[in-house]
Amino acid sequence: MKLIRTLGLATAALIVSTGVQAEQKFINVLTGGTSGIYYPLGVALSQQIGKALPESKVSVQSTKASAENLNLLQAGRGEVGFALADAVSDAWKGDAEAGFKQKLDKLRGVAAIYPNYIQIVASEESGIKTLADLKGKRVSVGAPKSGTELNARAVLKAAGIGYEGLSKVEYLPFGESVELIKNRQLDATLQSAGLGVASLRDLASTMKIVVVPVPADVVEKIGDSAYQQGVVPANTYEGQTTDVPTVAIRNILVTHEGVDADTVYAMVKAMFSNMDAMVAAHSAAKGIVLEKASTGLPVPLHPGAARFYAEASKAAKQ
Repeated sequence: MKLIRTLGLATAALIVSTGVQAEQKFINVLTGGTSGIYYPLGVALSQQIGKALPESKVSVQSTKASAENLNLLQAGRGEVGFALADAVSDAWKGDAEAGFKQKLDKLRGVAAIYPNYIQIVASEESGIKTLADLKGKRVSVGAPKSGTELNARAVLKAAGIGYEGLSKVEYLPFGESVELIKNRQLDATLQSAGLGVASLRDLASTMKIVVVPVPADVVEKIGDSAYQQGVVPANTYEGQTTDVPTVAIRNILVTHEGVDADTVYAMVKAMFSNMDAMVAAHSAAKGIVLEKASTGLPVPLHPGAARFYAEASKAAKQ
């Protein structure tokens, strides 16, 4: 017994003297559906974090995206997650209708990243060419309470249609929505994602599609500064030969106050030091700009992220 006790004390002393931590850090990256953009970017981010923090165990979790990610972060069940700016704003306010029963006051900002584009895509045979044509049609609006679904509510309401104006509303992830359109069980899908999302590329390669425009006056009627005018450039998808006006919303990388500053600093630095790897994972990452990353966040910036941006700003001036 004396020998065991002596060894235990020696081990404890070794941990203290060498700075080795008894507990391994776990970093869970919260993303979205595997056919969207959050997931491949989350995988790429996790790989860079793993290299920067080799003593940590880094994992990637596929989720229903924005609202679920934010609720998981508030509960301490993730260390960093992707979410749309409007969902983050709703979470910070505690908007129950948006899926947040109370103010998620533990959320902290990491970075404003690439913009999402609300892409309303219909099969050509459905006859849908405008927002008004969606009336009486079968439309998928994204997983329930996801960022996409919250965007769908806002856009359809501003267009004077609302869910009640549709003949059928499906609450499905991107990939499943596309499969139903292929099978003629749906007419259109609204997907809030970066340009060139895999699900819509797949649909366009299978059948003729129409990217439905969202005019500037509809964007203005939404009445939320998180929603800005955007464009789906010509040839983003097969058969789409002209630019299509739509809505753009910035994505946010979010953490919570319980994640220590050194870890968040390392995560942000790992991402911006390896942007080639992020872009290789998905071209939407081209929209991640260091100079804009700390601005316009709907939640307080995490101290670890603030330290990184202060150092980056100082280095840029030298």
